[in-house]
Amino acid sequence: MTDAAAFVPGHVTGFFSAHPDDDPTKAGSRGAGVTLDTGVTVRLEPGDSLELNGEVVDIEAVDRVLNALRATASVVIETELPLGAGFGVSGAAALGTALAANEVFSRGLSENELVTIAHGAEVQAGTGLGDVVAQARGGFPIRLEPGAPAYGELDGIPARQQIEYVTFGELSTEEVLGGDTEALTVAGKQSLSALVAEPTLETFMQSSRRFAREADLLTPQLREAIQDVADAGGEASMAMLGETVFALDSGLSEAGYDAERCDVCLSGAHLL
Repeated sequence: MTDAAAFVPGHVTGFFSAHPDDDPTKAGSRGAGVTLDTGVTVRLEPGDSLELNGEVVDIEAVDRVLNALRATASVVIETELPLGAGFGVSGAAALGTALAANEVFSRGLSENELVTIAHGAEVQAGTGLGDVVAQARGGFPIRLEPGAPAYGELDGIPARQQIEYVTFGELSTEEVLGGDTEALTVAGKQSLSALVAEPTLETFMQSSRRFAREADLLTPQLREAIQDVADAGGEASMAMLGETVFALDSGLSEAGYDAERCDVCLSGAHLL
């Protein structure tokens, strides 16, 4: 087999509502977020193993993608993004694997078909509901309807921006998504309505902060950092789902935090 590699942007969700379905390609989330040019590189090589930043790991969504494409290969994943902190790394790994495996094994599938496979794999693995479709699009994606491309509907905020982030720790996506998501979904629907009425970055950030409060997701450390950025005149919110604060421009730096900075990824996932 020949080698192939793909790049998938990181994705920070600002708010969402959960929409389960027995069909994993119809299940998903509505909401909005931002894709980052700091992302995930996935490379396929001869063999049968899975590595993330040099460590042997198990990522169920990746295994499901390989099975769906009837592919056996070594998957080598590299990323500078923090793990388990709200950056969609598992979704990126699944989508990157789908893109690379389609190339290596000449499966002849379209982008939407590959996104559908990766989205369904992540939903079944319980590690995400909307990252994959957002990462395929790039920019500031708005997920108007849940599900893979055949069912979901996407829009976006027409903006270009630098983003800063600080991560304080991990939150379990599976734990939150596997629990009672009723209050979270009500808050997510309200936030989406506000953003659709006024699709600007300011509304996105305000809606994200309100969602984090009303869904009762903020830890004391997150609450303090978001307030510090506001006091410094900036805009910040929580990355869903991780103990991570993200801000527009240099909001975190100006508030005194040692933040990582990156650009919005306008291109979405692609082969290298």
